[in-house]
Amino acid sequence: MAEENDKQKTTRQDDSKLNITLHLYDTDMAVKVYRDEEEYYRNAAKLISDVMNTYASLLRGKRSEKQILYAAMLDIALRYQKEAKRNDTAPISDILGKLTSEIEEALK
Repeated sequence: MAEENDKQKTTRQDDSKLNITLHLYDTDMAVKVYRDEEEYYRNAAKLISDVMNTYASLLRGKRSEKQILYAAMLDIALRYQKEAKRNDTAPISDILGKLTSEIEEALK
């Protein structure tokens, strides 16, 4: 495992970085990213812009820009939390471990 982490660190350090400009809602932002992560950054910027545009169209004139920003951040964070819970494999691993133990007991 330690060798794997060392290999990842070495590989990551060897990767070249790109300077890219992302458009986030009404702001352009220059960032330096690893080549293999560029698509993630661009998709994240698009998500932010899409969510901000949705909330701005619904709430502009009713709420401040700051409140619209917080609503968009809350929306994205909620999506992240739901996805993280959906991908949580710990309960499945626990059940598989118990089943494996029961099967091994039954085979003795």
